[in-house]
Amino acid sequence: MNIEKNKVVALTYELTVEGKVADKATEEAPLDYIHGNHMLLPKFEAELEGKKPGDEFAFTLTPEEGYGVHDPKLRFDIPKSTFEVDGALREDLLVVGAVIPLLNSSGQVIQAQIMEVKEDAVNMDFNHPMAGKTLDFKGKIVSVRDATEAELKNGLHGEFLPQDDCGCGHEGCGCGHHHDDCDHHHGDDCGCGHCH
Repeated sequence: MNIEKNKVVALTYELTVEGKVADKATEEAPLDYIHGNHMLLPKFEAELEGKKPGDEFAFTLTPEEGYGVHDPKLRFDIPKSTFEVDGALREDLLVVGAVIPLLNSSGQVIQAQIMEVKEDAVNMDFNHPMAGKTLDFKGKIVSVRDATEAELKNGLHGEFLPQDDCGCGHEGCGCGHHHDDCDHHHGDDCGCGHCH
């Protein structure tokens, strides 16, 4: 069976960025998704189109094909009060270099990295961690099957279902942040764009 729209694909991959392995999925824990449902980067899916189990792949995505170029306008200050929970500042979150999942005004999860902690504000970079990076992928197709009606409706991992907070089962803190122990993303720097 070949990869085409509405097929469930499981694959291994290794993502190399600037000569270092940034993320990978193994045969024991493959990346799986429904093809053609915009869960992965469009160019990533296009490179896999027509492949079958056992086929290997290797391709490079430019920043424009991946997560875009780094935009300096996406780095700005947000009030420190944003990090308050029940009136108490979450100092444990305010660590330079930490990447924190936040909710935007549309209720979507976006990742932001803390660049500087100031007296009354936190300077954050809302560029994707892989913005401006060239992404080198290699891997192998493990399996391809038809998606069920339930999977097409709800998503392979329930990603199309309405969700409160991140869907990991933890109550939100009320400030628009997700809890650090929510680990439904496939790797912190996963370049494939897939969210479990």
